[in-house]
Amino acid sequence: MRTTPTSPRAPRRGTPPTPLLALGALLASLVSATALAPAARAATLPTGWVTVAARHSGKCVDAAAGHTTDGTAVQQYACNATTAQQWQFQPTGDGYVRVNNRNDPSKAWDVTDVSTADAAPVQLWSYGGGANQQWLPVQETGGTYHFVNRNSGKCLDVPGASTADGARVQQYACNGTAAQSFSLDAAAGPQPPAGTPDFGPNVTVFDPSMSASSIQSRLNQVFAQQEKNQFGAQRYALLFKPGTYSADANVGFYTQVAGLGLSPDDVTINGAVHAEADWFQGNATQNFWRSAENLSVNPTGGSDRWAVSQAAPYRRMHVRGDLQLDDGGWSSGGFIADSKIDGQVRSGSQQQWLSRNTQWGSWSGANWNMVFVGDVNAPANTFPHPPYTTVAQSPVTREKPFLYVDGAGAYQVFVPATRTNTEGTTWSGGSRPGSSLGIDSFFVVKPGATAADINQALAHGKNLLFTPGVYHLDQTLNVTRADTVVLGLGLATLVPDNGITAMDVADVDGVNIAGLLIDAGPVNSQTLMRVGRSGASARHSADPISLHDVFFRVGGAGVGRATQSLVVNSSDVIGDHMWLWRADHGSGVGWTSNTAANGLVVNGTDVTMYGLFVEHYQQHQVIWNGNGGRTYFFQNEMPYDPPGQAAWMNGSTRGYDAYKVADGVTSHEAWGLGSYCYFSADPSVVADRAFEAPTAPGVRFHDMVTVSLGGTGTISHVINNSGGPSNSASNVANLVSGP
Repeated sequence: MRTTPTSPRAPRRGTPPTPLLALGALLASLVSATALAPAARAATLPTGWVTVAARHSGKCVDAAAGHTTDGTAVQQYACNATTAQQWQFQPTGDGYVRVNNRNDPSKAWDVTDVSTADAAPVQLWSYGGGANQQWLPVQETGGTYHFVNRNSGKCLDVPGASTADGARVQQYACNGTAAQSFSLDAAAGPQPPAGTPDFGPNVTVFDPSMSASSIQSRLNQVFAQQEKNQFGAQRYALLFKPGTYSADANVGFYTQVAGLGLSPDDVTINGAVHAEADWFQGNATQNFWRSAENLSVNPTGGSDRWAVSQAAPYRRMHVRGDLQLDDGGWSSGGFIADSKIDGQVRSGSQQQWLSRNTQWGSWSGANWNMVFVGDVNAPANTFPHPPYTTVAQSPVTREKPFLYVDGAGAYQVFVPATRTNTEGTTWSGGSRPGSSLGIDSFFVVKPGATAADINQALAHGKNLLFTPGVYHLDQTLNVTRADTVVLGLGLATLVPDNGITAMDVADVDGVNIAGLLIDAGPVNSQTLMRVGRSGASARHSADPISLHDVFFRVGGAGVGRATQSLVVNSSDVIGDHMWLWRADHGSGVGWTSNTAANGLVVNGTDVTMYGLFVEHYQQHQVIWNGNGGRTYFFQNEMPYDPPGQAAWMNGSTRGYDAYKVADGVTSHEAWGLGSYCYFSADPSVVADRAFEAPTAPGVRFHDMVTVSLGGTGTISHVINNSGGPSNSASNVANLVSGP
């Protein structure tokens, strides 16, 4: 197993200097700027991605070898149009900017070791707000610039006026030479259309007036970086304004491709919007964390592909052809909602899948657990041969909020209304129940924003629009106002530092949380997200709280620890596609490393879950204490890594439940549930059951399956003491009803 490596750490970056040093640096900066350019603070910078070329050599400022790790050298190199040579200036106040690299916009120009000395080298480092990471651009006669470091007052400089490739950029006393003078040119790829709000460095907005080649170039750049980038820090949203495009959007990790129309048919892609598994030899079981939303596609050759597993929603899509859900190898579950596929959906090797409020011409394929809720032309319920579970209508839904551009060109967020007893999409009939919120009602959260900034905006009544990025939180985000919308773009990621809870939602009406990944930090958090305080008693059936595409991760990108990922205390909450994952691979993974007891705990009444994926937690993975709960599709893997039976005992019971309904619950219903084991550390480990529930007239489970993957481990019973086993002799066990 891989763990996060440890190595000697250089002195802390991004740290403000001492007050005396800061004062000296500021004075030096002002003297340098004034001496060299009287109009220093009048400099106007491009807002898009640019190349920065040294005037004396004509060569571009470059991140060495295209790397993005902390400490990567910033150098000059022959201009080559790669993203390693593309930079964006993000204001930090008082005329200063941070300079982000396109390969990872969370990394910025940084003077090594917070030095004020001549010849201190410049590197890439995670932006932390330090004065050594802020630069004053000073415009020169002829339109070139020099850049003055806020900490030292010294200028960006190519040492010895070298013209060689690989010359390491440094800071040096400002001297007005050509080795300290740089030209800025728009980088290859489209610039933001006029009128686009400042969505930060990780959002690209396409307009039909842009050339197809420039759009394709940007799509290719992002995919080339993100195809294999399973645990990287890069996040992107690629957004298409209403119109028609010729494009091939191959969607990689942490990438959202979405239309900006009020209807999916407002944006037409002639080509493809697809997810492939070429990077993993056709095996899509690790194609996580990506999305396609609010687009219509005329697929080349008549068929598109969305070969994914968990945390890869396909929403509000219109495919004018067929849709394939695998890439030849195994795929391990997915989610489609509010979509229309004119032709056939072919599930192929998909092991399990949930389709909700979707329409197609026909459906083909099944393996272990295919669930259809509120779908048009869904197969009949035939579980387990084939394993189709069909529910005619969705009892209560609210679709995910989304960003769009109205007819006047203004950006708004549409918030769909709650619907009951529905079949099919919200949009294909023309009506779109819901309301719109202007972008000015949102605090647009961009890289560099702090938890204090975000909480201040919430306290002033703002909604939140998280742009793509990884946001470390040193205080809990408190959502207290009814009907607040918190919408993430591009898998925006929240990391709670120092053991805090990342987000706390009050027990109020109508809060919408959507499009976020909450990633546990190395210090254990008791809870990653809480909805309603303990003992919450208000009812919200007329205006429920809803969670859409909210994902939780413990480990994988590094050591993470959290006792419970999500606790729902409020009543009437709707969960609309969630993956709660204790990592089984990646960094920081091990029985005593990424510790996590429970994924989901539900204490509220009448909570409804669609598309609930919970995997690898070390105790009961779901605990349901509230009455009236409903789950439509549940997918689970037990922890792979119990080191032996003794380490995984619940009193005298072997193992813990995948899904436990508390003994005192009198009403609960669930449809289409699967739990799998693969006890790789010790194949002799046994789980006595997958599901546990009280035997009561109001508690009913429909269509359950357990699987021993490759016969590695045993699940003795499906629910309570019924069904099973799944083991090396009989891998798959089905049970139509229980307990």
